Amino acid sequence: MEDKGRESDHLMLITPERVFYAGLLGRPRKRTPGSCHVYVAVKGSLHLTTDDVQTSDELVVTLPNQRHTIASDYRTVVSVTLEPESMPDGVIEALAERLRGPDKAAYARKILAAYTLLRHRRYGDITTAEFDEMCFGEALPRRVLDPRVMRAVARIGRFSGEPVTADTCAAEAGLSASRFLHLFKEETGISFRSFRAWKRARHLLHFANQDLNLAHLAQDIGYPDSTHFSHSIRRFYGLKPRAIFVGSRDLAIYRSTETVRLAEAS
Repeated sequence: MEDKGRESDHLMLITPERVFYAGLLGRPRKRTPGSCHVYVAVKGSLHLTTDDVQTSDELVVTLPNQRHTIASDYRTVVSVTLEPESMPDGVIEALAERLRGPDKAAYARKILAAYTLLRHRRYGDITTAEFDEMCFGEALPRRVLDPRVMRAVARIGRFSGEPVTADTCAAEAGLSASRFLHLFKEETGISFRSFRAWKRARHLLHFANQDLNLAHLAQDIGYPDSTHFSHSIRRFYGLKPRAIFVGSRDLAIYRSTETVRLAEAS
């Protein structure tokens, strides 16, 4: 499903487990997103800084929760986002090794070809496997979660305005809070609190090109107040919420059928 029906070279395809973004990068400030990012230069080079070490190349990769700064010679950059809980342990690290290896240029061309494809085709229905094939030439392995954790993940992803707590999810799973928290981290590799914080910030992407009252949006997606909202978004994205919205005015947003279905269910 396309948002606003606009034509633009700047676009974002959002699925529950992946995001394809082609647009402005913003000023290079430190960011710590909860997902893996594969950045590809549209023109020129990218400049990635992690732990005060800078790498300049046409394709760079960051792992989930890796603090980094990213800058680009060209105003538009492509970024492919992969959610870590969607894949078994070690898959993202192995993919990152391949992307940084001798086939790096081929992967960069593949992802830029996906950008060209998305500019000419409106995706209303794309599976994770199809997304991976489009960007990487193969479907990445899928993680199979315990049904009790899957229900908690789905609950967090509904963003119904009601706060999702570990106690609520534990009760629904028929577990004590401590046992549920242990199971959640064991299954996803991420603590419940960190997972919830990242998904809340990620949900902001759905509204990035809309003219909204940010204080109301913050409340709607579960932030206790505007200050918490602003600090959280800056930590994950390196930008203030207002800067994200200003830089996304010409962004065409597409959502997978599954994403739309989950939103409507909330």
